[in-house]
Amino acid sequence: MAEDRQIRLPAELCARAEKKFGHQFANLEALLAFVLSQLTDERATQMDLAEQELIEARLRELGYL
Repeated sequence: MAEDRQIRLPAELCARAEKKFGHQFANLEALLAFVLSQLTDERATQMDLAEQELIEARLRELGYL
């Protein structure tokens, strides 16, 4: 298993995240691991770019761009 690292975050930010997402994750570390994995997933980035291009093409077809 990978080595863990410690990070420092503002307590207020952690409390808001726990209040909003606490029911979906076992703890704050699980939430942050999920968010970071989603943000660093290359496939998701490529999909976002493809979706953006599709939306822009459709907006051009409709005369908005």
